[in-house]
Amino acid sequence: PVQILTYLDGTVKVEETELKPRVGFLYPVPTHNISIFINATRERDSGQYMCTVNVVDDVTSTGKNVGIINLTVLVPPATPTCRLHGDPIVGANVTLSCTSEKGKPSPAYQWQRPPPTKQFFFPPAQDQAKGTLKLTNLSLDMSGLYVCVAENQAGSAECSIMLEV
Repeated sequence: PVQILTYLDGTVKVEETELKPRVGFLYPVPTHNISIFINATRERDSGQYMCTVNVVDDVTSTGKNVGIINLTVLVPPATPTCRLHGDPIVGANVTLSCTSEKGKPSPAYQWQRPPPTKQFFFPPAQDQAKGTLKLTNLSLDMSGLYVCVAENQAGSAECSIMLEV
């Protein structure tokens, strides 16, 4: 464990970590609430945080003065990349892929065709975890714009690809 913040003998000390300019006590110390804040959170701030309270001359609190919390910083998906795999010829099969380099938790992918030919795709043609859409036995009316939305609890992003059969 790395100590990030202490209150001792009336003095608050912020340790030399990357959190130093972004962390502090939420309320003036000393109070009964020693919550902390972390500003401008980053994915690498995720982890386990432990609060230890030591009261001078209190031998009865040993082992009961530790609080632990796990912090998971969610990251919205980065703008995904849409790609076409295969030759878009009448009667052929192609796969559209959609991948986002960042996102925590891993984003789910949803392919759709926007109006006027609004259409949503379902398994097994679409794999929401892998971001793929398999189009089989291509026809001319399958030409058009295809949009992929990458989404998780932190947000969403999209890309599109024009299919010309």
